[in-house]
Amino acid sequence: MEKRKKKELQIGDILKEWQFSPDREKSKKYVRFEFQDYGIRLAYKLNDIYHKSLYIRLAKTVKREYLEEAYRFAIDYPNMGNKNKGRIFMWALSKLRKGEKLYTKK
Repeated sequence: MEKRKKKELQIGDILKEWQFSPDREKSKKYVRFEFQDYGIRLAYKLNDIYHKSLYIRLAKTVKREYLEEAYRFAIDYPNMGNKNKGRIFMWALSKLRKGEKLYTKK
């Protein structure tokens, strides 16, 4: 029996496996800066593609730590499923920007 050689993976092949959406390839040519990529990824993760320009603007102007904390809060918010993650994200972000703390029940 002949052993099959495993095809060596190149870095491009590995990165393609980690893409979060097939639409990413279409919009990739318009992304020039890191904040644009971060905003688009945030929009896809929150299932709010319609408002991706808003997320790009937020990624450019708001502290990244606020965005990360609001994102974690929106994803972990109980009983939401895929609905209104963007709304919860914006609410949490406004609280953080005012200097208030986010409280969660455990």
